[in-house]
This record gives sequence, C-alpha cells and structure tokens, in this order.
Amino acid sequence: MSGEPIKPRGRDAVSAQADGALPQAVTSTSEDIAAFVAKARGLSPHAPGAKGRLIFALDATMSRQPTWDMACALQADMFRETAAFGSLDIRLVYYRGLNECRATGWISDSAKLAALMSKIDCRGGDTQIGKVLSEARREAVASGVRAVVFVGDAMEERIDELCAKAGELGMLKVPVFVFQEGRDAVAEQAFRQIAHLTGGAWCRFDPGAAAQLRELLRAAAAYAAGGREALLKLAKTASGAANLIGQMK
Repeated sequence: MSGEPIKPRGRDAVSAQADGALPQAVTSTSEDIAAFVAKARGLSPHAPGAKGRLIFALDATMSRQPTWDMACALQADMFRETAAFGSLDIRLVYYRGLNECRATGWISDSAKLAALMSKIDCRGGDTQIGKVLSEARREAVASGVRAVVFVGDAMEERIDELCAKAGELGMLKVPVFVFQEGRDAVAEQAFRQIAHLTGGAWCRFDPGAAAQLRELLRAAAAYAAGGREALLKLAKTASGAANLIGQMK
C-alpha cells in the first residue's frame, strides 16, 4: 500500500516511504536556520489556494493502545471537518518500541489512513518526541506544513532539546497542537513549552474521552485546511476551537 512506513535509519531519523528515508538530524547554525526559514516561506502552505498539510503524530508506546484505537475511529472526522475550508493532506508519524519512529507519505483519504492505522499495534518503549519535531521541521522545509498535532501522555527526554526543536518550528510559523491525555506533570511542562514556542496550543483530555479528543482534532484540522480564519469560524460554535485560538499567538 502506498504510504506504508518502513524501518527507520539512524539515531534521530524517522522512517518514511521507501523512496524517501530521512537524513539524520544535526545541530543547526544560524545560517542554516535562516536558509530553511527563507525556503519554507517560499513554499508556504498558507498561500491562497494552497492545500492544507497536517502532521498527525501519535505516541504508540504500550500505555497508548486505548487512545490509539480511539484515534483510529476519530481520524475521519478530521477530513470531514475540512470540507468547508479546503482540502487536507495528513502525514501520520508515530513512535513505539525500541528506537522505532515511522512516518507515512501524505494521505488525502480517510479510509486509507484508517487502514494504515489499523495495522499498527502499540509497543513498550520510551518517548521519541524529538524525532517527531525533527520530522516536522524537515517536512516544513521540504514541502510545507500548516500545523502539527501531537497526542501523548508522557515525556522522557531532555526538555531543553525539545524546546530548541520547537523554537525552530516557531520560526517557520508551524504551530504544534499538543493534546495531552492524563495529568503527568512532567509531560505537561514540556507540552506547554512546545505549544508556546511554536505558536500553537496545549489542551488536556481525559483518558478514554472520545468526544473531547474528537473536538480537538476537528479544530486542528480546520486550522490546517483553512488557517486562522477557519479556526475562528469554528470557534463560534465549538469550545475546542475556541480553546486553541485563545492560546495561539
């Protein structure tokens, strides 16, 4: 199936389609940052008529199986929500197990995304949020990304390293919407910082609360497809959208 993820390569790489393995991340210089900002602006997905692109990132470690199943059931709502605002492509990124982080190609069909997600099972392992942020940065420069959604419940990495990566996404004007399941205080501190540094938003949802997660995903998808204007429109009738827009810079 097109878009099927393959095994990762390198300590900080995210595996992609067979024709596009990602390079290992390296420390950026100020010149590097200036260059990718300029390139990303030239590819801006916010231009009139541009197709919205959303990176949908999920923690697929063992504790996440119930929420993974819930996200599989809800992902079609993201596509349906965008019908009034424009088209949407989604790139699924997930991590699990021992140093395993994978990404699909860009997907514009909810049935195809659901089929891919149904083949993935959660496995024990540490968080790899840094890889998710690195992939978002790489893709923002390569082809343009309007927003990132990350759904998780834990953070086991160096917060300063995550903040540095988040800061680069902020420079690229790529907001990260972080949806936290549960009340882990360490994770919350990191998630709030990531959202703040990227100009995104942080929201908590209760374990197993499908309605809460559905509303948050719909709001993020509306932004990815139609930008701030679409999110403002949705915020008039949906509290999840109002929560996101209230936090964004």
